[in-house]
Amino acid sequence: MKGFNLCVVSLCLVITLTGCGDVQVGSNAVNTYAGSYPIRSVATVGMVADIVRNVGGEYVATEQLMGSGVDPHLYKTTRDDVQKIMSGDIVFYSGLMLEGKMGDTLIKVSRNKPVYAVTEEIDPNTLLEPAEFQGHYDPHVWMDVAVWIQCVDAVTSALATFDPEHAEQYRINAGPYRDKLERLHAYGEKTIGSVPQGSRILVTSHDAFNYFGRAYGLEVLGVQGISTESEAGLQRINALVDLIVEQGVKAVFVESSVPRKNIEALVDGAASRGHVIGIGGELFSDAMGETGTYEGTYEGMLDHNITVVSRALGGEAPKNGLNGKLNESDNHQ
Repeated sequence: MKGFNLCVVSLCLVITLTGCGDVQVGSNAVNTYAGSYPIRSVATVGMVADIVRNVGGEYVATEQLMGSGVDPHLYKTTRDDVQKIMSGDIVFYSGLMLEGKMGDTLIKVSRNKPVYAVTEEIDPNTLLEPAEFQGHYDPHVWMDVAVWIQCVDAVTSALATFDPEHAEQYRINAGPYRDKLERLHAYGEKTIGSVPQGSRILVTSHDAFNYFGRAYGLEVLGVQGISTESEAGLQRINALVDLIVEQGVKAVFVESSVPRKNIEALVDGAASRGHVIGIGGELFSDAMGETGTYEGTYEGMLDHNITVVSRALGGEAPKNGLNGKLNESDNHQ
């Protein structure tokens, strides 16, 4: 098994940490819930929390650790986070090494309560394994809505196992949510599909959009690698400037959870060679928008990305997105 995954099996939790060998830790975590409602769930990132909230409904209250603009690659667990995790009844995280710096905390907590990686049940054949990621899977699976839908099944199964009394309700709740995401995926295929063939190059701050590119037919180029821990070198920036000028790329994109400096360097570098290129917009990569907004939901996050990319690259997309809920300031065309 590759990546960083925790899964509950019967009364024993098996934890796999790759990169330094496989480590298995036994757990006394109880699989069935016997407390009052709502169940206290803790989720690491917003994309995971969104699934849990929609599937859990009225029987699950979800605490999200990382908010808008937070980079999970670099995030370190705070004392407040540990307290929230310890007071929760069940914990969900993305996995595939996205929350790598939280590993020790998740291992310790898993000895006393169920901890689930929502990517655990994804078909490995649908995962990307870039050579530069040294044998690990690309963790940004939520960028392909069709793949991320598989995580809905993982959360549904986990909640049904933990709280069998309401298992049927969790399955019922999952239905409309899956339908909504399938509609979103179809919107992505149609909207990005309208981008002219010669303009289908997506340049972003780091390699978080490989699944997005595969799903919707774009060539994706990131200044940094898959993890934002890696710094972009001058050689990489110059190579991208060369490509931008040669290919006549129309726009490049900044990300909400990554500093803008590298993208601005591309814009300046292209300008110094006589090629004017604009910033097509700010995309959500490792974090959703502000809590309480449409962009602060998974549907809104991907609707925003699909719409902004399509419009900036010359495609056809409604200004306010699939559901007419995007803020006008989100679109830079």
